[in-house]
Amino acid sequence: MTARLPLDDVRVIDLTVARAGPTCVRQLADWGADVIRVEPPTDPAAPGSGAAPGVAGDGRHGPDFQHLHRNKRSLSLNLKAPGARDVLLHLVDTADVLIENMRPPVKSRLGFDFDTVHARNPRLVYGSISGFGQDGPYGDRGGVDQIAQGMGGLMSVTGLPGTGPTRVGIPVADLAAGLYLAVGVLVALHDRSRTGEGRWVQTSLLESMIAMMDFQAARWTIDHEVPAQAGNHHPMGVPMGCFASADGYINVGAASGRLLHNLCQVIGLPGIPADPRFDSAAKRSANRAELNALIAERLRTQTTAAWVEVLNQAGVPCGPVYRMDEVFADPQVEHLAMTEPVEHPALGRLEILRNAVRMTDAPATVRTPSPDVGAHTDEVLAELGYPQEEIDRLHSRGVI
Repeated sequence: MTARLPLDDVRVIDLTVARAGPTCVRQLADWGADVIRVEPPTDPAAPGSGAAPGVAGDGRHGPDFQHLHRNKRSLSLNLKAPGARDVLLHLVDTADVLIENMRPPVKSRLGFDFDTVHARNPRLVYGSISGFGQDGPYGDRGGVDQIAQGMGGLMSVTGLPGTGPTRVGIPVADLAAGLYLAVGVLVALHDRSRTGEGRWVQTSLLESMIAMMDFQAARWTIDHEVPAQAGNHHPMGVPMGCFASADGYINVGAASGRLLHNLCQVIGLPGIPADPRFDSAAKRSANRAELNALIAERLRTQTTAAWVEVLNQAGVPCGPVYRMDEVFADPQVEHLAMTEPVEHPALGRLEILRNAVRMTDAPATVRTPSPDVGAHTDEVLAELGYPQEEIDRLHSRGVI
């Protein structure tokens, strides 16, 4: 295992709030980028100052913030104070990437829009996430995950048929936007190595949500078919979905060919593949409810664990439906070691979800806990060449 990190020659300015932007930055931080998170200083007289806007739970020391902002340094900077913009621009001079997710008018008003920053440092890659795009009829609107889930079509295909729109249980539009932007930023960094020029990389919650609709969106754009809710069963492949067992639930994927034959043999319905009602994919789709009912009746006769054992032996993809505590008790999840430990100065040892990507000869993707506000302010300013007396002066004037 090498001590070198894949992105340890990249400096990132993190001007993000909420979840989509930090999700992008976290990808870069996990792989070693020197991420400097710029955030307002704590004001002891102001209730809630130093909290974490848009983060669920107990603020900075809660699990959400600790998960989102690991591997970063924190520079406290009051961007509305005189002189703060100069500090930010000095940081821009040393940076490779800047990520922000403010509404378009806000960054222009504060003086660090793309044109201004690009003129100052043409090599810098500037990444932006917005609710609906940087311009257009909704360009000035703020956006949040659930609104994007609704406008992107996800809520219309989620949930049991006839139950009305249903949100997904995770902030999928936020997460998708962050991941898409991270890919775009890495593409722009690669391109910069050839051209010497940084690009403005943009996505939005709405664009990312529509892209995540994938084949459901393609059903409309190509075949002009409007997808509907299909509940816990696959909207097109049959049988493929979630069924009750004797003691819980099991997901089964056996929509065709050998998998369907093996499923039916194991559960005691060997005649299904040749049955005239079900002997083609089109017929199985047309008679989905009847086929699913037959399979459901058989699967209710044994426990989830029993079915998982025999179906996997037969090569049929299947698995239990877990609560979160059961997820981390699963032997395969334990083998994958999905968490990595860090020591937080106030909270002690924390188990933080690692990056989902593995890489040969790479160090751990979780190395330091999420920082307190301004924990690295003096350190970063000293790196920028500020003498201690000037740092003290910026503190006294409330700039940092």
